[in-house]
Amino acid sequence: MRLRGYRPVQVWVPDVRSAAFAAEARREARALAAADRHSDDMEFVEAISALGSLDDDA
Repeated sequence: MRLRGYRPVQVWVPDVRSAAFAAEARREARALAAADRHSDDMEFVEAISALGSLDDDA
């Protein structure tokens, strides 16, 4: 393979079979599911953005 221009590369990836990985995946999935219930955050961002665009028009 080296003669054809390739070189070895080592890549480290999470062990998806570990209990720690499963726990973190569960935690992140629950956080994403709960994000739908926190729509007021996005409403706040949109309100602030609208105020900023009013200042730009002046």
